[in-house]
Amino acid sequence: MHRVLTTLACALTAVLATAWSAAPPTQPAATTVRTDGGLVRGAAHDGYRTFEGIPYAAPPVGRLRWAPPRPAAPWPGVRDATRPASACPQPAGEVPGGSTDEDCLHLNVTTPDDAGPARPRPVIVWLHGGGLTTGAGSSYDAHRMATRGDVVVVTVDYRLGALGFLAHSGLPGSGTFGLADQQAALRWVRTGIGAFGGDAHNVTLAGESAGGYSVCAQLASPAAAGLFDRAIIESGPCTGRPDRPFAPSSVPLSTARATGTDLAAKVGCGSTHDVLSCLRRVTVPRLLAAQDTDQQPAYATPLLPTDPAAAITAGRFHHVPVLIGNNHDEGNGWAAGIIQAGNPVTPDTWPDVVSAFFPSPGQAEAIVREYPVHRADGGPVFGAVIGDANFACPTADTDAALRGAQVPTWRYEFADEHAPPLTSGTPPFPLGAPHASELPYLFDLGGRPRDLTAAQHRLADTMIDYWTRFARTTDPNGPSSPHWPRQTVLSLAPDHIAPTPTAEPRHHCAFWNAIG
Repeated sequence: MHRVLTTLACALTAVLATAWSAAPPTQPAATTVRTDGGLVRGAAHDGYRTFEGIPYAAPPVGRLRWAPPRPAAPWPGVRDATRPASACPQPAGEVPGGSTDEDCLHLNVTTPDDAGPARPRPVIVWLHGGGLTTGAGSSYDAHRMATRGDVVVVTVDYRLGALGFLAHSGLPGSGTFGLADQQAALRWVRTGIGAFGGDAHNVTLAGESAGGYSVCAQLASPAAAGLFDRAIIESGPCTGRPDRPFAPSSVPLSTARATGTDLAAKVGCGSTHDVLSCLRRVTVPRLLAAQDTDQQPAYATPLLPTDPAAAITAGRFHHVPVLIGNNHDEGNGWAAGIIQAGNPVTPDTWPDVVSAFFPSPGQAEAIVREYPVHRADGGPVFGAVIGDANFACPTADTDAALRGAQVPTWRYEFADEHAPPLTSGTPPFPLGAPHASELPYLFDLGGRPRDLTAAQHRLADTMIDYWTRFARTTDPNGPSSPHWPRQTVLSLAPDHIAPTPTAEPRHHCAFWNAIG
């Protein structure tokens, strides 16, 4: 049962294909910018420009499969940057039909019309979520953030799944290739974003879910020193743990190598003389079929010497200002999916469901007592357990560790109980503000207009104002938004944008800290 439920849990973001499928490309007037690699021709829109599919590293193919990212080769002439490049290899889901194209280390730039080297704008580099297994930078149309916030936004594609996080003895970069790609993109931004009107000395690294956890990993990575100046972490708390399988986390290199050994055996390379050469000949579809549903970066590695949870707790990380938060009902989407897959949550089944995710002696019994299921409320209770244990309380712990290290920190909770659904179909209970539901307030997903009410549009504008002012000056406050004191949690809902002293009591955080 645990395997079935975990597979459903880790695949939540990957089923957003309906909401995130790309809109047909338009053909606006083009514009040209010179980069270190050569000229790129982007697209001019109403008030902003986009440049898509710009290579920031060489294609990781052939002998470069499972190698640290190498510099991209210059190109002759003018490169067409009016449409996205291929997403990194992944199964079908957010990317319709999936992808098998390893030539995927590209980024996309959205910049206000009048941004230029003479008046550079703050830069936000966005790392997509998807369990480090799915997702694409091109899913996030950032023009509203760029124009309203007067910032340059860069969205990044990085290696995913086994191609991004395979670990094997004797393989330099084991378990962290996707993180190395993110650092290569940040180095590209430091040297090249000025040509697009971005301020290379004011870079905010931001992400959601696995992208948010990637930000945590970069905070803890010595190799990321000097690559970014601020951080935004959405629903990807730095203190995630492997025994809480819904939120991203890291694993020791030894565990990652064992997973790599299993993968090699599955694809017929386990007993060959040269395992890595054999693996580099395996087709992408075969690798995708054999890899785990979710991926975890490896620590005790050169890029990530320490588990980010331990590094953040000990204060051994890059001390840059952080904006961090979670959604009020993070776990409801997973709970609904698990129930719809034929696993009802009733008073009779509840102890077994809890035991599947919390097998330590005594934990399941304590959780059942703390979160009792009555006849008709099983789904929301299950969602609360997932959300509290995996997101809300780890976010509170991360926030406390950052503040303890004297890092300027701003914490929010997205709480629009009527947030538009990201998936089709009718859930078995109202989902409230589940995982990823804040994203349409910041981006047009897949290039499609946001389906928001007038009040939700106002909330979206306010959120963009907070996020981009933080990127500009570290302080998200401004004359057009309610004041956000640092020592509070800002609740974000259409009819209620207000600071609260703490969100921990309603999320049972004292309980979770007590049971470990």
